[in-house]
Amino acid sequence: MHNTILGIESSCDDTSAAVIRDGILLSNVTASQSVHEAFGGVVPELASRAHQQNIIPVVSEAIRRAGIDKKELSAVAFTRGPGLLGSLLVGVSFAKGLAQALNIKMIEVNHLQAHVLAHFVSEGLREERHPKFPFLCLLVSGGNSQILLVKNYNDMTIIGQTIDDAAGEAFDKCAKVMGLPYPGGPHIDKLAQQGDELRFTFAKPQLKGYDYSFSGLKTSFLYFLRDEIAKNPDFIEENKADLCASLQKTVIDILMKKVRRAAEDYNIHHVALAGGVSANSGLRQAFTDYGLQSGKEIYIPKFSFTTDNAAMVAQAGYFKFLDGIFCDFNVAPYARVSV
Repeated sequence: MHNTILGIESSCDDTSAAVIRDGILLSNVTASQSVHEAFGGVVPELASRAHQQNIIPVVSEAIRRAGIDKKELSAVAFTRGPGLLGSLLVGVSFAKGLAQALNIKMIEVNHLQAHVLAHFVSEGLREERHPKFPFLCLLVSGGNSQILLVKNYNDMTIIGQTIDDAAGEAFDKCAKVMGLPYPGGPHIDKLAQQGDELRFTFAKPQLKGYDYSFSGLKTSFLYFLRDEIAKNPDFIEENKADLCASLQKTVIDILMKKVRRAAEDYNIHHVALAGGVSANSGLRQAFTDYGLQSGKEIYIPKFSFTTDNAAMVAQAGYFKFLDGIFCDFNVAPYARVSV
């Protein structure tokens, strides 16, 4: 008998559904929301309404692409949190209704843990590599910048995290100042590839331990632009590529410094990258270079598993299913929680 898990992700502005059968990913479908671009950020009310429109067709398409009947599902795994409460409520409510209709088990999934476990999603390919426990994982996104010590799929400890802004948030806010569209991170990444990363220098925090801070960098960037624009109103437009390259290098340097130190202090040989900002080409290259220089085993997710997706939720749910860890139907979503 097959173990077939449906994963549902609705923590922010992406509605996603995926099917994993016996540890192999059969489908992963995501519907993104473009409505937020005009507002320069995600509008929670609009996000939850879009989830309501998208969730039925997305789940139906995931089941169709998997080539199964919904009656073959063994359990439904869903993101319980953290995230936008209205968005989460849509996914949780749908999961409850489907589980009751099919008389199958429900599995709650922590969104942050799911990002880490995306490294274990298997597509049945011969060349796949998965981290070995214990490993370090840099989880970096618009809302989180954390270094995790991962001892097992359900045993993760935060050893370092941002004390203010996340790296992705810093990218987006600095991009907005430069007049770049939302989300700003991908636009900065694209322009940075054309610029000189050594052209400008911005503030780097001097925190002890493995914690991060990006508010000082954001302020330094803002004040630098203010002073330069006072001398030349066209400064941003004339130097946009160099600004993006220098900003990106600063963020990456801040992130990698703590990762390298943590890996040495904890004597960890396997180091992974996860979260939305793991799609950044500069950060991916920095991880690759780090592996070549240090001899560490480096794990970088496929682009399709960097952003919010249900494959990672289904994978987390699959691990729990094998251990018989389920949740009650009275479970409620939560907006904030750590791993």
